[in-house]
Amino acid sequence: MTVHFIGAGPGAADLITVRGRDLLARCPVCLYAGSVVPPELLAHCPPGARRVDTAPLSLDEIEAEYLAAHAAGQDVARLHSGDLSIWSAVAEQVRRLERHGIPYTLTPGVPAFAAAAAALGRELTIPEVAQSLVLTRVSGRASAMPSRETLAGFGATGATLAIHLAAHALSRVVAELEPLYGADCPVAVVARASWPTERVVRGALGDIEAALAAAPIDRTAIILVGPGLAAEGFRDSALYDAGYQRRFRGRDGA
Repeated sequence: MTVHFIGAGPGAADLITVRGRDLLARCPVCLYAGSVVPPELLAHCPPGARRVDTAPLSLDEIEAEYLAAHAAGQDVARLHSGDLSIWSAVAEQVRRLERHGIPYTLTPGVPAFAAAAAALGRELTIPEVAQSLVLTRVSGRASAMPSRETLAGFGATGATLAIHLAAHALSRVVAELEPLYGADCPVAVVARASWPTERVVRGALGDIEAALAAAPIDRTAIILVGPGLAAEGFRDSALYDAGYQRRFRGRDGA
């Protein structure tokens, strides 16, 4: 048997990859994070599949489910929200599978920051304005941030920041970033991107707290900060410039 870790995407049931959907459809066991994975995705499970919501389970209990499936020779589809490469808690599960010699695969998913950018209708990399995107978070109960990975340190670069799991700490985000980006720097808070309950609040570092005061967002949100979020009048990318010669467009004399 094999445990197939699958990135379920940011929330919309149709944003799972074709590969992920097909794996889900042929696994007799499905473990899913019920607090963040839409129930509509479970419709892809085969009839009679064992479905286990891991939201209330400990890592030991999840490991026990893998061992039981391994003993029964049953493949497992393990659904995680977003993409597996960031904040998925896959690493500690993989470590335990390797101890038991249980094979596994990883299928990427659409990350939440990409869904948030789509909700804003924005590209996050703008020519000569913003060419770097930093994915980060703030310290929380689950784990502390490494001492060298700070908002101030990332903000000093001027890059666009996609701050995950930090809606509850908005005041701290503003306090640390406003001296670096300025009070008029664009900010967007996107909650539950791609879900039917998606919510987008736009503002600037100087007024985003007031914008959210009436209807706070305290979880399942991304805070995007950076001048590229509202950039206008920027130069076109050279990628499609008529005078920019590329091997796919041909070169003079080629």
